[in-house]
Amino acid sequence: MGREDEDLGEKLSAPPDFDGPTANRRCTDVLCTILLWCMWICMTGLGIFCIQNGDYRLILYPLDYDGNVCGTNYGGKNMTEFPYLYYVNDFSGGVCVKECPTLENLTDAHTLVTYGGLFQTEGSFITSEVISIADYSGNDTLQCTEALCYPGNDPERSFTSFGVNQGKGYAYYAMDTYEVLWRCLFTEEARTELETMINPNGNNNISMIELTNSTYLKQGYNFWSNLYGDLFLTRYYILGLGFGATIVIGFTYAFLMRIPGVLNIMVWTSIFATIGIFFAAGWYAGDTAKTWESYDSPKYTEDEVRYATIASYVLYAVGGLLILLFLFMRKRIQLAMGCVKETSKAVLAMPTIILFPVFQGIGFMCFMIAWAVYVAYLASMGEFTTTEYGVGGYKISVRWFEFSDFIYQSGWFFLFCFFWTGQFILALGEIIFAMCFAKWYFSREKSRVGSLTVISSISASMWYHSGTAAFGSLIIAIIKMIRASLAYLQRKAEEMDNGIAKAILCCLQCCFWCLEKCMRFLNKNAYIQCAIFGSSFCKSSKEAFFLIMRNAARIGAITYVSGGVVFVGKVFITSLTTGVAYFAISEQLRDELYSVIGPLVFIAVIAWFISGMFMGIYDMGIATILQCFVADEEMFDDDQMYAQGSLKAWVDNHG
Repeated sequence: MGREDEDLGEKLSAPPDFDGPTANRRCTDVLCTILLWCMWICMTGLGIFCIQNGDYRLILYPLDYDGNVCGTNYGGKNMTEFPYLYYVNDFSGGVCVKECPTLENLTDAHTLVTYGGLFQTEGSFITSEVISIADYSGNDTLQCTEALCYPGNDPERSFTSFGVNQGKGYAYYAMDTYEVLWRCLFTEEARTELETMINPNGNNNISMIELTNSTYLKQGYNFWSNLYGDLFLTRYYILGLGFGATIVIGFTYAFLMRIPGVLNIMVWTSIFATIGIFFAAGWYAGDTAKTWESYDSPKYTEDEVRYATIASYVLYAVGGLLILLFLFMRKRIQLAMGCVKETSKAVLAMPTIILFPVFQGIGFMCFMIAWAVYVAYLASMGEFTTTEYGVGGYKISVRWFEFSDFIYQSGWFFLFCFFWTGQFILALGEIIFAMCFAKWYFSREKSRVGSLTVISSISASMWYHSGTAAFGSLIIAIIKMIRASLAYLQRKAEEMDNGIAKAILCCLQCCFWCLEKCMRFLNKNAYIQCAIFGSSFCKSSKEAFFLIMRNAARIGAITYVSGGVVFVGKVFITSLTTGVAYFAISEQLRDELYSVIGPLVFIAVIAWFISGMFMGIYDMGIATILQCFVADEEMFDDDQMYAQGSLKAWVDNHG
């Protein structure tokens, strides 16, 4: 053996009586399994302690202008019966109410909700039962009078009065609302109705005064208020299309991808459809902008028309870039098809493997529910205080939490638990997928491979190799913790405006990001070795590393291009889901929404992650089959190899 071959390690040799992934397995990396369980037990114990000593309502429930937490007994007054916050000004100052008011007439401009309760003038039509406000009678705050809040019983003059002060005072109008996270937000219809009452002649000076000192604050408030409103109105579309439609499209796509005869059509159709979606969306946005601009009495602002035009240009540009990218990659995409075909054959033989990501998601969701509850209670254990700020002559209370060293340390521990558990679930899934595909590859009679193979792989992986998954995921979790610590230090350096520290920390963050990517790649291939030979994490990592080094060009090129094909599938599923959601929401709710962009972004993010679960099966399958092939090539002569003739010829020709 030459010096170069020695540096790359010895070639793999088949164990005696090798007939596919070893059946005589033993538990690997048991210590890491014990450590993982100890972490979960400690997290549960700490979580129970937090629940017993904290109160999540201090974190989630709204705070009124006087420092009382609505719906609780924290603060100067008992607000247990008043869990909702009705906003009185743009500075988040408000009062606790029993229920978010619903007004059939949308707005009662002659009824003001004030820091001291309801103030009504002649012409009001609602009763005090409609807006039940907590008792603030003992507070030292300004009270509304006709002179201060409603001069001349004129709604237009009241808006610029001392009390209302264009939304920056201590009183505001009774309006129709909807509830989001115990906060009463004004409906868009109520806002429009109020504007016609306080500004009947379209006097622009009124709105200009209101923006004098709080332009960015009001814009931010309006943005989040409108976003919450849009998400609330489209909540069923987000759940139904974001989750339901994506799952249906993902299942259909994955199902069709497993049929060898349909694979070429599916991949190239996905590529052309992805390009077409961007060009179609660009045309639609441009046509919509022209239609809006052509209205004799404009229904949309100049900003909305300009944004639609810009969106059209951006979508055309993205479509053009995709054309150039796919033209450049066309030969390599065709080259990668062969490996994807073999993966499709394996999935065709084991159709139930498509369901496993759903169980992964359910498992992670169960952990996240418990983890989120523990973290919320932990945060509420801080020393609760309020600070009053004077804004325009009125006081506004802001909540603060002083955290002890114990809470800070517990927070870092919970973050570590989140990283390790999330990575463990992904790692265990990769071992299961690798074992399924390895059993398919190393089977002389592939007709004997079926759904039972998936079940046996799940049980074997969880029983014997949970420790290996815990070991690999622990390394990733540690790297993520280091990156989180660096991010914390980066924020401190920003606050101190220390340029040298920021530069050093940025370089370290980049280095650890690269390290994490390298470790993920090495871990994935170590899991494949573990699935085939049943070896521990360290031995599997060593064998995988040298196996890759001996076949670096072949594995690197094919893995990269095949990953691109999988990426196209994710983009296609996400684009199609978002496109369907756009037309569905526009058709049903366009006139009721401030903008469809917010709901569509949420749906696109959900669709991207769910499509990633399905296409991740192909990603792991391609990597496993490639590594199985090169291991097969090293362990056996040509006439003894497990590889089918088409796969062997394809890799030799293109790899």
